[in-house]
Amino acid sequence: MTKAVDVVPETKKAKPPPVSAIKNFLAGGFGGMCLVSAGHPLDTIKVRLQTQPIPKPGESLMYKGTYDCFKKIVKHEGVLGLYKGMGAPIVGVAPIFALSFFGYGVGKQMVARHEDEELSALQMFFAGGISGIMTTVIMTPGERIKCLLQIQQGKGAEVKYNGPVDCAKQLVKQGGVQSLYKGTCATLLRDVPASAMYFMTYEQLKKALAPPGSTELSAWRTLLAGGCAGILNWAVAIPADVMKSRLQTAPEGMYPRGVRDIFPKIIKEEGPKALYKGCVPVMLRAFPANAACFMGYEVALKFLNWAAPNL
Repeated sequence: MTKAVDVVPETKKAKPPPVSAIKNFLAGGFGGMCLVSAGHPLDTIKVRLQTQPIPKPGESLMYKGTYDCFKKIVKHEGVLGLYKGMGAPIVGVAPIFALSFFGYGVGKQMVARHEDEELSALQMFFAGGISGIMTTVIMTPGERIKCLLQIQQGKGAEVKYNGPVDCAKQLVKQGGVQSLYKGTCATLLRDVPASAMYFMTYEQLKKALAPPGSTELSAWRTLLAGGCAGILNWAVAIPADVMKSRLQTAPEGMYPRGVRDIFPKIIKEEGPKALYKGCVPVMLRAFPANAACFMGYEVALKFLNWAAPNL
């Protein structure tokens, strides 16, 4: 008589519960606030390096590098000089990152063929690109104000703008609302491919780092995945970011065709390396700032799942 053999079902990884649009929105906003708080000083150094004037014959650069820029800002403007322009991204960061994470969720729905499909890396890449498109409406004016405030030298130099609100008012008064959106094309060139790389990298690393049979990451694994995603995000973004910073801080009418004017000018006068100005502070900032962003996002998401499971 043949004995019946019990078949043990194969253990599958538990699928994470679907995240609602509202939770993505709120958790993404909190993650963005964590990013700005952790990374703004190095962002200020990056913008100063990207926008410093080309020295005339016999003159030296205003800033010789990241550390020199840091020393001069602290010496002449104090530690708070590193936080110039922070008001604009803090005010805008919640909706920006809320839209970013929400847009990624919408993008995943758009590229998925059915609800339970496990997305490929390429599908995640396209979903992340959709996120970059959605954030541009808020990102562009926030970046314009931030950059103009960051390049003000302070202490002895002429201070044109007394803060983000004053800056926004002056821009609208002088050039209308469209002045706030100067650099929109450059922002799209930066954020669409960069966001695509950002979310794809994070999701792929989450899969690779997750313990067998689980989708939950420990704190250090979340920080590692978020930090690496930030580095690859900026590896893609920095050339367009240099063009964006130059465009958004240039006098009105200097580059009437936008990217089509600034790109050949940079290549002709400074060479391709100029497209990577500010790379050191960007990369120094990328890991901790984006690690903080994704950690903030995951913590906020867990809290929302606990406090409002049916939201």
